[in-house]
Amino acid sequence: MFNKRNVEAISNIDFTVQDLPQQSFEQYEFTNCIFSNIAGTDFTDCSFIGCNMSNAVMTNCKMFDVEFVVCKLIGVNFSDTKDFGFSVRFEKCLLDYTNFDNKKLNKSAFVNCKINGADFTQADLSKSKFINCDLMGSVFSYTNLSGVDFTTSQNFTIDPAINNVKKAKFLSSDLAGLLTKFDIIIK
Repeated sequence: MFNKRNVEAISNIDFTVQDLPQQSFEQYEFTNCIFSNIAGTDFTDCSFIGCNMSNAVMTNCKMFDVEFVVCKLIGVNFSDTKDFGFSVRFEKCLLDYTNFDNKKLNKSAFVNCKINGADFTQADLSKSKFINCDLMGSVFSYTNLSGVDFTTSQNFTIDPAINNVKKAKFLSSDLAGLLTKFDIIIK
């Protein structure tokens, strides 16, 4: 993602009781920190490792080339972040009840994540990767899923009639998740 030689490190700080020291971070690595409000903050080429950002306010926050590794992001509304340059990657994260409504996430990566009850309504996930993800109860409605590979993920329900699934990849064993609205039994 970025050159780790020039990374500034911030570790073990509870930002729910202490304010962030500045409003713009470039090439920072946050480790084991807790966040509740990062509204208006810009992050460029940053990593969050082992952080808890559950229900954090992200209004008008910039995220450009930001990665989250082993982070807890329950209930985060990424729809409130700035659209321009938005690019994120998630690995081994807990993303239950997150909101990506109307977000452009093309070419994003979700690797080994639990994403239960998330909202991807009208999001652009084209050419994104969902590798070994649990998508139980996540909402895909008028979502661009073209070129997405779902072959290693499970528990998704996607209606091909209202989502763009052109060139998306699914296992034949996952057909039930694509045909749910027809209330048919597949054996």
